[in-house]
Amino acid sequence: MGDVVRIGRVQTCVPDAHTVMDALRGSEMHFAVLPLVHPRARREFAGKTLRDEPFTRSDLTLSSHAWSTNVVGAFSPWLNLDSPCPRVRTDSEKALKQEVMWAQHISCPAVLAPVPAKKCPNFARALYSNLTGYGNTQFMVRMPLVWPDDPEAESDPWETWNDVRSVCEHHACLSVALELTSDLPDQDTIDQWGAEQVRMMIIPTSIFLTNASGFPVLSKRHQSILNTFFSRNVDLALSGRPRHQGDMLVYTQYLQHLYQNRPQLSDSEAFEQPYWDYLQIPLQPLADNLESQTYEVFERDPVKYVNYQEAVRLALLDLMAQPGRKDERFIIMVVGAGRGPLVRASLAAAEQAGADVFCYALDKNPNAVVTLRNMRLTEGWVGKVEVVHSDMRDFRPEVLADILVSELLGSFGDNELSPECLDGAQTFLKPATGISIPQSYTSAMAPISSAKLHQEVKAYNDVKHFETTYVVKMHAHRVLSRPQDCWTFDHPNQEAPIDNARYSVHRFPITRSSCLTGFAGYFDAKLYGDVHISIHPETFSTGMFSWFPLLIPIRTPVYLPAGCEVEAHIWRRVEDKKVWYEWVVASPQAGPLNNLNGRSFS
Repeated sequence: MGDVVRIGRVQTCVPDAHTVMDALRGSEMHFAVLPLVHPRARREFAGKTLRDEPFTRSDLTLSSHAWSTNVVGAFSPWLNLDSPCPRVRTDSEKALKQEVMWAQHISCPAVLAPVPAKKCPNFARALYSNLTGYGNTQFMVRMPLVWPDDPEAESDPWETWNDVRSVCEHHACLSVALELTSDLPDQDTIDQWGAEQVRMMIIPTSIFLTNASGFPVLSKRHQSILNTFFSRNVDLALSGRPRHQGDMLVYTQYLQHLYQNRPQLSDSEAFEQPYWDYLQIPLQPLADNLESQTYEVFERDPVKYVNYQEAVRLALLDLMAQPGRKDERFIIMVVGAGRGPLVRASLAAAEQAGADVFCYALDKNPNAVVTLRNMRLTEGWVGKVEVVHSDMRDFRPEVLADILVSELLGSFGDNELSPECLDGAQTFLKPATGISIPQSYTSAMAPISSAKLHQEVKAYNDVKHFETTYVVKMHAHRVLSRPQDCWTFDHPNQEAPIDNARYSVHRFPITRSSCLTGFAGYFDAKLYGDVHISIHPETFSTGMFSWFPLLIPIRTPVYLPAGCEVEAHIWRRVEDKKVWYEWVVASPQAGPLNNLNGRSFS
């Protein structure tokens, strides 16, 4: 890999900014974390006469370009915003505001706040006050993986961070500078931080080991943590003095080596990477005609059509095994045929099974029909395939099908109206022996925590988008409890009358303190027999990328103490012209009902 990670250095004292910037270039670094004011320059505001001397260096020390691209401003370490002494607390608040204003003036893109006290309500309030008043400057809070005075990890720094960002109402410009420590917490804690807005990893030189050649290296566990956050696009910042020959350059080169030798993405991961944590509205194939490029993306899936082919093959073998039907010509109807992958899979399955079949390829998209009619000529389908341009809800075939094949599933199974479509299309099937592929599909959901996804939805600044579901390849997230099944649809549907409304209640046990930001939706589809396709984490079809999970957001994140239970309710509501979901969190604290009567999304 030829790309590089941005690396900087945390400077505690800077007599000459130009010298520091020159040293950065010599150490192949990209930025410096510079104190906005000399660390020992304490300022007392109460009852003091203002002095003429400047409280910090001039902005002319560096160019505007350097300030805005190569510098992160660090607040003074002596700030004690939660001091029991009113005078110290007030001076700290005024000094903080002064430093924020100065960072704005010199166009620092980000500022670094010192590690807060474990309980820090006034620290959080003061940060929020400045966050709301000074544009888009990123405020990073320095947080250690383990408290330095608590190596046994009896208290969790994440709890402090969660208190801070909750007071700040999950502000979009508030993030974490996570400091690696020599003592490390368990992997579950690392995963929890992986779901947060971590923008910088601070790496003390004191945690490096020395290899046989005398160069600095990190332990395997530290390397593993960095690999986790490399995929989150974090910056790295070295702190402390050099402890190996070669000054800071040897540390920079080692970290670049780790970055460039991070684990390679699999083919499916490489395909999915551009979609990591990117919100997409679910496709509406009933309402919209898909573009050729969209079809092409789905056709690249290496798993889905192999499984469909196997399902059709097994279905044909079962039909042929029925008395007197071995030499019968079987009718296969592919509804929503698109550019023909299911037609191709069905014909290949018939050849494998030694079955005589005739296939109807049905699609409402006139552009897809052009492709299908060309394929009928170029792929030798004449006499085997009839292309039908029709909406499946309006089609009235002259013959009934033995097998009805469709790929109308959405990320939540039924969210692209597969039940409604197949309930209408099942009139094409022979009543007693007709087979639907898929035969059934089950929706499931799980509570998740993802600061990134919450911010992506929040950026729209309205309730409507919090009441909308999204297809997302979730990356910077954490699943808080095992998924639970919601409901199942079977095809052909034997209910009389048919009712596709559903309601389910879930109680998810929470084993460690977390922050609930929404739910992930999945499906597991039984195509035929024991052939499944699934995006459910516990039955996932490895290598399949046609579907990403469904994000079901909530407006206000909910703190979940360890040992509590999340009670969630979800409804699938159905009217003549409309289908929609409603959902609500009932405990540990009740929230508002989302998408009442489909007001935001259906």
